[in-house]
Formats: sequence, C-alpha cells, structure tokens
Amino acid sequence: MNAIPERRGYVGAGGGGVSPVPIEQHSLLSDQRTAALVTPDARVVWLCAPRIDSPPIFAELLGGPEAGFFAVRPAGPTRAPVQHYVGDSMVLETSWDGLRVTDYLDCSEGLADEPAGRVRLVRVVSGTERAVVEFAPRFSAPCTFLEGGDGEVKIIGGFGYRGHPVELRSPGVVWELVQDGPHDAVRAEVDPAVGPVVLELCFGRGSADLAAAEPDRREATVAHWSGWAERLALPAVETELVRRSALVLKALCHGPTGAILAAPTTSLPQCLGGARNWDYRYCWIRDASMTAATLVRLGSIGEAMDLLDWLLRLLDGGAQLDRLAPIYTVDGGPLPPEAEETAFPGYAGSRPVRIGNAAEQQVQTDVFGPIMDLLWRLARAGASLSERHCRLVEQLVTAVQQRWQDPDQGIWEFRTPPRHHVHSKTMCWMALDRATSIADAVFHRGVPDWKELRDTIAAEVLEHGWNPAVGTFTAAYGSTDLDSSVLMVGLSGLVAPDDPRLAATVETIEAALRQGAGVYRYREPDGLPGQAGAFNLMTSWLIDAKILIGDLDSARALFKDYVALAGPTGLLSEEHDPATGLALGNFPQAYSHLGLVENALNLTEATSPDMRYR
Repeated sequence: MNAIPERRGYVGAGGGGVSPVPIEQHSLLSDQRTAALVTPDARVVWLCAPRIDSPPIFAELLGGPEAGFFAVRPAGPTRAPVQHYVGDSMVLETSWDGLRVTDYLDCSEGLADEPAGRVRLVRVVSGTERAVVEFAPRFSAPCTFLEGGDGEVKIIGGFGYRGHPVELRSPGVVWELVQDGPHDAVRAEVDPAVGPVVLELCFGRGSADLAAAEPDRREATVAHWSGWAERLALPAVETELVRRSALVLKALCHGPTGAILAAPTTSLPQCLGGARNWDYRYCWIRDASMTAATLVRLGSIGEAMDLLDWLLRLLDGGAQLDRLAPIYTVDGGPLPPEAEETAFPGYAGSRPVRIGNAAEQQVQTDVFGPIMDLLWRLARAGASLSERHCRLVEQLVTAVQQRWQDPDQGIWEFRTPPRHHVHSKTMCWMALDRATSIADAVFHRGVPDWKELRDTIAAEVLEHGWNPAVGTFTAAYGSTDLDSSVLMVGLSGLVAPDDPRLAATVETIEAALRQGAGVYRYREPDGLPGQAGAFNLMTSWLIDAKILIGDLDSARALFKDYVALAGPTGLLSEEHDPATGLALGNFPQAYSHLGLVENALNLTEATSPDMRYR
C-alpha cells in the first residue's frame, strides 16, 4: 500500500499556474478494450470510449478541468490519500480517513473479449465520511443531461460516437445540475455510511443491462486479472514489481482483436512545454511483438498467439508483409491522418496535442526481427505452431530478402531522410538467425540459403556498422553519431558476449548517453525542437548488455535505480528527466515495463543458471 503525497505540480511552459499531477503518480484502469487514468486523489482524468483510440470522454490530463473529469473526494478536511491495487488486479482503491473509492473497468461476464461498443466504469464509494462527487464529461459538442429516476443521468446530444448512448447510473443519489459554460455537469454529496454508493458510467447499448450485482462483478473483475497473474513464472528478482509490470502489459492487450498497444495515451510530452508529443494508442508491430515475447518468457503464450492471429488477419486483408506499415489501429486498420487537437492546451502547456501518427507512412525494416523472435520464443516454449505460422516464418524470410538492403527511418522514427541504421540491419539479421533455429527445431531441416543470408547481413553490419575511429558501433553506416539502440548487436546475438567490440560499445554508450538512472537514445539533432528525456527501454538494454558482458555489479546497481522510477502503484512512463526524476512521455509504456521484466529475468538467470530460459 502506498501513501500518496499531497498533489504537487510544476509550472508548464506556455501557461501559468500549476500543471496536472506528475505523470508517474497516475494509475491505470483497463478492461482490455479501453483504459482510464486516475490521479492519486481518485480523479478520473483520461478515458476514451468505446475504444482506446476514440475521442476522450474525460481529458483533464491534456486540457485541464474544462476538458472533462470524474471526481470523488472527501466533503471535509482529511489527510492525504493512500492508493493501491486490489491484490494482483487492475481494481484500484483510494482511501482517506473514513472514506474509500474503489474503481475498475468492468471485466466481468466476458466483457474483455467482446467487440468494442460498450464500456462500464464502476466507482464504489464506501466508508463513514461524506463525499462530494463531480461528473463532468465532455464530448465533441455541448450536451445536456436528463435526470431519470433513482439517480440515473442520461446524456443527450453533443456526442458524435455513432449514436452510442451514455448513462450515469447511481441509485439513491440526488444530483445537482451545474452549468459549466456550454456544457452540463452534475454534482452530489453522498453519505456512504448508510451503505456503499455505486456510480456506473455506462457507455454503449446494453451496457447497463447485465444481471450480476456490483459486488459480484467486482469480484469477477479481480478474478479476471489475478487468475491470469497467478499462472505466471516470475523471477526471484523484484518479483512483485515484475508481476505488476506483467499486469500492465496484459492490460495493454486488446481483448477483442489480439492487438497490443504501445501506451493508452496521446501527447504526454517527451519534453515539457515542447512539441515532442505523439499519439501512442495504436499497435506498433515491433512493440507488440516484443511485449508478447516478454509474456512468453513469463509463461503466458495466449497473448502471443492472439497477436499472431491479428497479424495473419491483417495479411489476409491484403497487407503485404514486405511492406507492412509500422503502426495499425487495434482492428488492423489505417490510422487517421495525423492532426492537432487545438482545443487542448496540452499536459503542462505542451502543445500540440496530436491525434493519429504520421510514422504510419514510414519504412521501418527492423519490424521483421521482433516478429520472428516472437515465433522463436514460442517454439522454445513448446507452443504448437500451425502450418500458417510455419508459412509466416518463410514469408518473413522472403520479406527480409527483399528489404534488408533498403535504408529506413529506424526504430526512433526519425522524420528525416532514411539511412542504413545499424539497429534495423541487426533486426534483419535476427530474423534470419531465429528463422534458421526454427527451421532446425520445427521443420527438422536446415535451410542453407537462410544461413548464408544471415551470415551476409552479419558481415555487412560488422564492416559498416563498426566505426574503428570512434571505437564503437554507431547509429548508421558511415556515421559517427551514437545511438543506444546499437546495444542490440550484442543482445540479439550478432556479436558474441566476449567480443571486445561489444564491451567497447557498452562503455562508449554509457559514457556518452547515460545520465544517472537514464539512458538517452541519441543526442544528435533530429529536426525537432527541444530535447527528449532519457528513454527507459534504453536503460533496460544497457542493464541487459552489462549482464551479457559479465558486469553484474554495475547491472544490479543500475537496475536498482531503474525500478525506483516506478510510480507509487508500480507504473512506468516512456521516458524521464534524469535531472528532476519527473516522468515524461506516454503512460504507462509497454516498452518500459517489458524492459523491466526482461532485466529481472536476466538478473535471476545470471545468478541461478539452472533457471536459464533463453
């Protein structure tokens, strides 16, 4: 259980006053179709519906109170709240003296696997002290509230979501209508001493018609998460934090389709007050494959199989494997054109707020490696690969044969002319290396052409990616600039752990790109204003590289600093500012959590070789 300090803030560029709650102090709710963020004082400040990439109902996170929120707070003075998840679930409790709020997105009755279209945010207020409830949703146009019987509030008009009805069901609550400019809001004071007060935001047709009573649905939601978590094979290092990270990764899996999100938010800034604000509410095939592969290492293969089914449906729908877009919506469709939401001032005054992501149009040839690595991990875990999976292996090899020599925008999606990025070439090598292993283990035959191409790619990376004048692998062929993603030359296995070039690269990257507990991706100009924060996944990669070369004491020390970045309920953002410790970027981030899990597994294996998996 974590005690939450009083809300603190900092002045955001471009706007006076105090900014929103620091990113890392938010908590996540999920029903595996959409997600909500809750502040330490039980204020819902982000929720999109009916799907994760739909327009937000509550967007105080990016636009201040006028952008919509759902708050429950003590009616009188009290001490700072305490917040924690209920066991191994995504059910959240916030408690003050004499007052408790229990929040969850309903996962009962199979809702997590139903098609998108209905969402139920449940808030239960209990205790002995009175509470104030404020409900202020915002839609694409001004709306009005129609109060029905027994605390029901229906929302009329203002909603451009193809006619989805929205209701707030709150038996026994007497609401006061509040005019807030062109919008309506409602407010009530409730007394949970006479019995728990149940508040249900019901979105979509039939969302309020399920038969089970609230306590039963809460219990079923807890069981949805804890039943999955208890089957994981967890490492001895940071076991509880790894379990929470695994739950976050599971929460980012989209139940109806099998896609996996990079993060559930848009435009949380990589640089406060700057323009490095991107929409991450989509499925990056690279990130998703890495997430699924990490869950396979923890003993859960269902997410990987679901993701591969999603990819196969994408290919059945006409997508070309050698021309995959880096990003798709959760249902496998194209993203909306990247645009700015001018009505929102942005988190801490960080404009613009973006919807969509133009990186969809980029060439990123590294994508083949993580997909093949996922298939390889599944094969090693004893999963039953179908004939379609085996054909996918062959198709991926063909795609690499066709594309590996092309320049691309790379893992960091530079909005600059393409280059021959060392990381991308390494991932093409990894695709061929894992394919040859799969051929030996699953096909029971070697494929000489695959091994020959694997060795050709390795030779080119060693010749053109290593810069003897700098004494390290560099970002791109013929360049002198540094990029921490080149650590993958060792982590992938292209370079042996005892190769002096790997040790030299680790030393150079750490000296040039590490600051405190953070590792920057690069420091060269990238065409965008401002400086992004230290990238949490790169800290994890440096830790893993240190483990690989045998520098275990340093790896453990850096890992200790890394886990300290987790927020009060164990969540990690994309980046952080090493000077202040403040979280930056979208939140929570799949990359950051899978990196933590991989570190803990690798540290455990380094200490106990009999536990070695990979």
